[in-house]
Amino acid sequence: MTAAMFLAPAIVVIGIFVLYPIVSAGFISLTSWNGFDPVKEFVGFANYVRLAEDPEFWNSLLVTVVYALGVCILSVVTGLAIALLLDAPLRGRGIYRGIYFLPAVTSSVAAAIVWKYMLDPAGFVNAVLAQVGIEGPNWLQERWLALAALTLLTVWKNIGINTVLYLTALQALPGGIYEAAHLDGASAWQRLRFLTIPLLSPMTFFVVIQALITSFQAFDLVYVLTEGGPRGGTDVLGMFMYRTAFRLGDFGYGTAIAFVTLILVLGVSLVQWRVSGSGKTDR
Repeated sequence: MTAAMFLAPAIVVIGIFVLYPIVSAGFISLTSWNGFDPVKEFVGFANYVRLAEDPEFWNSLLVTVVYALGVCILSVVTGLAIALLLDAPLRGRGIYRGIYFLPAVTSSVAAAIVWKYMLDPAGFVNAVLAQVGIEGPNWLQERWLALAALTLLTVWKNIGINTVLYLTALQALPGGIYEAAHLDGASAWQRLRFLTIPLLSPMTFFVVIQALITSFQAFDLVYVLTEGGPRGGTDVLGMFMYRTAFRLGDFGYGTAIAFVTLILVLGVSLVQWRVSGSGKTDR
């Protein structure tokens, strides 16, 4: 009874602000609604059937998967690499840590605008390439180059958070096993490969899941940088959902897209959870 009394406020808050919106959105996904009409026409699973037959959805799903894969891999690699550098004895480490965290506190819209100007055909990036005799491409007007630019922007934006997460995990590792490995003749690479990386696997799992959710929820960076172009090359699920619901006024179909996105994120997270061994309990 005491536990129930302490849990009751949290359950009420979760019920009002989490469960009710999910259930309400689930009902909307089964209707045909323009967002304004007081009457929502119930159409059952017609929106989901339409989704399965929509080539725009499959293109958006492919773009999102490729984007998420790139963000996950680069987030782990860059976050761990910078954390290892900042964990080493280094003069002025606090300053460097602050510099690497700056992108995380920078406005997403401002960051995307700056990157858009930098990647312009007459922008900074192509100007630097011209100095070494390379003719720069039109970064944001070619399908895969635009997606690569969006991926790098996302990783750069979150590099400070990933670095702090890995740095926190590194500083919590027991120093005794490193001393023992050093006395046994293990090289720095062997200590990294066989001690540090395995011990950091729970944090790596967290970083991957965070990057995955960020990728599937991406909207603001995409909207400002490319608006889903060129030719759907960066039309991630968040952008597709926004365009369907708020530009075309098809809220039922847009909510169905959101629900499919939710299911995909949960499914991939559960698979990763099981594969990584995070779901296993010690016996």
